Amino acid sequence: MRIAILGNSGSGKSTLAHKLSLEKGAAVLDLDTIYWQQNVIAVKRSVAAARDDLDRFCSRDGWIVEGCYGDLIERAFHWRPELIFLNPGKSVCLANCSNRPWEPHKYASQGEQDSRAEALLSWVSEYYTRDGEMSFARHRELFIAYDGPKREITQQE
Repeated sequence: MRIAILGNSGSGKSTLAHKLSLEKGAAVLDLDTIYWQQNVIAVKRSVAAARDDLDRFCSRDGWIVEGCYGDLIERAFHWRPELIFLNPGKSVCLANCSNRPWEPHKYASQGEQDSRAEALLSWVSEYYTRDGEMSFARHRELFIAYDGPKREITQQE
């Protein structure tokens, strides 16, 4: 089993990935952990380093990758995963981000996470209008072009 989950921040990618992991016994890779330098806020790693980490992870038998990084999700297509595009809408994503529990793998403290909440909500709101690898337009393009197994989920469970 191989699954790639794509969507906006707050769309439920991590929640779905962990639920599927418990059901299927597959390892999960949150793409944030390979895209950004650890313990350094908002500093990207090299593209080559992120790709190498993704390739190593995807070399195993069963896995789930989740994130908003279109280029990394597209790279995972090499392994022919099921693609799940989470698209519950802006209001759901904003509500989920506003109620997000502390993510210790991303932030040193709840306070640090909370201090970045306004920027996150702005980022989520811009998803449908921005360009680039982390935009709705790019995610839609990837979903349409992928010729493997795929589904789009527009309703949050």
